[in-house]
Amino acid sequence: MTKIGDLLAAGRTTSFEFFPPKTEAMAEQLEEAVADLAELGPNYISVTYGALGTTRAPTRDLVIRYDTDLPFPAMPHLTCVGQSKAELRELLEQYRAAGIENVLALAGDPPADGSEPGGDFTFARELIELVRDVGDFCIGVAAFPELHPRSPDRTTDRKYLAEKLGEADFAITQFFFDPVHYFRLRDELDELGVETPIVPGVMPFVSVPGTRRMSAVNGVVIPDALQARLDAVDGDAEATRRLGVDVASELASALLEGGVPGLHLYAMNRATSIREVYANLGW
Repeated sequence: MTKIGDLLAAGRTTSFEFFPPKTEAMAEQLEEAVADLAELGPNYISVTYGALGTTRAPTRDLVIRYDTDLPFPAMPHLTCVGQSKAELRELLEQYRAAGIENVLALAGDPPADGSEPGGDFTFARELIELVRDVGDFCIGVAAFPELHPRSPDRTTDRKYLAEKLGEADFAITQFFFDPVHYFRLRDELDELGVETPIVPGVMPFVSVPGTRRMSAVNGVVIPDALQARLDAVDGDAEATRRLGVDVASELASALLEGGVPGLHLYAMNRATSIREVYANLGW
């Protein structure tokens, strides 16, 4: 069983997310983390894809190697904004030829300077159509519990998300810090007749500035109580990491109690925090 949709249908899943390394030292750290976390027996792992296709080849090479070498599927993230149909079709055909069966289809971020991205795509639904045309992939998409940062309002956001989920096999959410956001998302989509499983993404953060920056970009609210805890550890890397583990463990526990279909943990290319979250959950 290698399609994530089938894995979710069989029971709760656990999965880890990694990103392509930029240096030799980071590559060594990634390999150590993947080998270590593979021992925990996740149902699958995923590898991110840089905005505008900046990590196209590294993501592809890592996914194909991990999917071959590890006893569970590796799924590539794939963004479409700023890219052509021809280049993404070629990449998907390479994945199909290598036996990859899962793809996370994302719109991706536009250029940071506000310029027009170009390319042949505007929305993730257009990428879903291309993926379906190329092969029999299991397709995941993104969901934003606190609304997509470019959505005009809640009603519009949920309407378009429901339509996108109707064309996908599963979803993974953007990170968030309050379980209420996930359960409200689930209830709102239930009212729209959505039955596609939505896996919450949980981030054991390791940096105070990085957490605040990513939260601002993605429209993620950091609760006041957590802001105070972040202030208390800012500048202390190990204390920050431990706080990230505590926050992720508390969130994961609440989500599991609420009956989520799985947990997708942002590994940050490190194993220690993920292992500690597992220990805190009694796994």
